[in-house]
Amino acid sequence: MTAPVFVVEHLDADSGGRYVLDGPEGRHAVSVKRLRPGEDVVLTDGAGRWADCVVLDTEGKDRLIVRLDSVAEQPQAEPRITIVQALPKGDRGELAVETMTEVGVDAIVPWAASRCITQWKGDRGLKALAKWRATAREAGKQSRRVRFPDVADAATSKQVAALLAKADFAAVLHESGAEPLAGVELPAEGEIVLVVGPEGGVSPEELTLFAEAGAQAYRLGPSVLRTSTAGTAAAALLLGRTGRWS
Repeated sequence: MTAPVFVVEHLDADSGGRYVLDGPEGRHAVSVKRLRPGEDVVLTDGAGRWADCVVLDTEGKDRLIVRLDSVAEQPQAEPRITIVQALPKGDRGELAVETMTEVGVDAIVPWAASRCITQWKGDRGLKALAKWRATAREAGKQSRRVRFPDVADAATSKQVAALLAKADFAAVLHESGAEPLAGVELPAEGEIVLVVGPEGGVSPEELTLFAEAGAQAYRLGPSVLRTSTAGTAAAALLLGRTGRWS
């Protein structure tokens, strides 16, 4: 079992290499994880900077004292994989974010597709986006990542098309008449952008818009996946075929 991961704002130890993890993360380490002297932990800023640490002591219920020897930087993996995720109903959006984070997606873009039943508007939209970002953070910790996925602001179809136009490989998951994603040639570097539509599918107008931006339609397999699981399945395929899971 790898060492548990805790998120910090900075990784600056004192002159003796001593670092105090406090606040909610410290409380979780001391009162929930019940870490003890001699155990290993990983501290990260979630953006690629991290440090292996050893627990020295605890103070009260929310302060973990560790020895931090050196800080490392994890480079951005190549190719970078971005999933444009149509907004699912209920809490299935958080499920999609959680599992995509666990498999290793680099960025997630919420998409207000024309056929989405769920629409993010006003305070409701801000709360939903905050939930997605909190889910990515917690799933990043749980899966022992030190570089968490970026969760962007909700995008319109035109904004998604602009993102696809800049990609080194752009694709839309679509079941009708599309060739399999498993057989396509993928770039070894740059950015892959994959669009996952809503339960009702990507509209003809959106398919045309995305095709004009350079995105081709592909299918995953003979069965139809729900929008909350399709992105994770496709990401796993891409990660395996690009060598990132080798």
